Amino acid sequence: MTAATPDPSGAPAGTAPAVFTGVGVTAPNGLGARAWWDAVLRGESGIRPLTRFDASGYPVRLAGEVPGFVDEDHIPSRLLPQTDRVTRLSLAAAKEALDDAGADPAQLPEFGAGVVTAASAGGFEFGQRELEALWSKGGQYVSAYQSFAWFYAVNSGQISIRHGLRGPSGVVVTEGAGGLDAVAQARRQLRKGASLMVTGAVDAGICPWGWAAHLAEGSMSPVPDPARAYLPFDADASGHVIGEGGALLVLEDGAAARARGARVYGSFAGHASTFDGPDTPRLADAARLALADAGLAPGDVDVVFADAAGGRTADRVEAEAITALFGPRGVPVTAPKSMTGRLLSGGASLDLAAALFSLRDQVIPPTTGTTAPADDCPVDLVTGAPRTGTALRTALVLARGRGGFNAAAVVRAA
Repeated sequence: MTAATPDPSGAPAGTAPAVFTGVGVTAPNGLGARAWWDAVLRGESGIRPLTRFDASGYPVRLAGEVPGFVDEDHIPSRLLPQTDRVTRLSLAAAKEALDDAGADPAQLPEFGAGVVTAASAGGFEFGQRELEALWSKGGQYVSAYQSFAWFYAVNSGQISIRHGLRGPSGVVVTEGAGGLDAVAQARRQLRKGASLMVTGAVDAGICPWGWAAHLAEGSMSPVPDPARAYLPFDADASGHVIGEGGALLVLEDGAAARARGARVYGSFAGHASTFDGPDTPRLADAARLALADAGLAPGDVDVVFADAAGGRTADRVEAEAITALFGPRGVPVTAPKSMTGRLLSGGASLDLAAALFSLRDQVIPPTTGTTAPADDCPVDLVTGAPRTGTALRTALVLARGRGGFNAAAVVRAA
């Protein structure tokens, strides 16, 4: 593997902070980073009645679907038969991120750039179609592409092939925490000598098979009103709404980014993952460890991007974790995913993008739907409209995955 470009200051390669230089977004309230961020600051929700399949027979009929995505506008025709929607959304986000970074992988050392993504379901819809063909027509009608199009690692593979990213690649499967854990894995590869990594997560599983799995988990909101279905930290919280999409980011060795004159959004300063014990939530431990990794104290944090599960018990657990670190209403807290629904592994990386843009623009986006947090969730929740007037240098992003996964990340302004 080729070593990263040495830091002009004389620091050894791989010791400069990892920095974000590109952002690509596919989200239910905006296709593309700029459209999504503008919608977030307007408080515009992408949660609507399902359109990707007939949901009239299901008890939950709302979702966050990426609008206006025409496959043929983003994906070469040769790839259409071999890709699931999740991979097509991922390819679009990866291209936007690389274009935004101004990075030409062909100009990097041959093995200097790679891909690490997260996934929770893989190509669920593709798999459903092929199972339908198997049982209704026979095995000879199952596509050969089924061998990989459903797989968790398929997004990393297709992005790598399309952009010639021959360096270290992989996939992380920690459900909702994956969007942070993947970026941490990418940072490890930079420390080992890579120059640039495409990382983050885009997820999608809005199809009947995926819907059955989500319903079986038991945490989706049955409320039919899109404005009241997903209410993080609210006394009336009744569960979450599932969405599709996420964000892919270009993460570079800081010295290499400076050497090529890249525009930097901010640094990936700290990360930690924990796993819940029996009746022992460990989200607060993940946050403490991430701050320690960044060399920071709770008082250095200017805003928290919450996991925002949307269930009364889970919200209370997160509020307790936040107040344990910062005190009651001790730091502004926001949950822009209230406008998209929970995007599985894609939600945490989209929150990373929101944190970077917040630090850039010095604004905290609002949490929609919720008008005030419940009494047992004493957090300073930003609601109604964006909040300005406070200097923003450091953001803490929290994420949880089903089954006990926790992750926390610290990002700092450029």
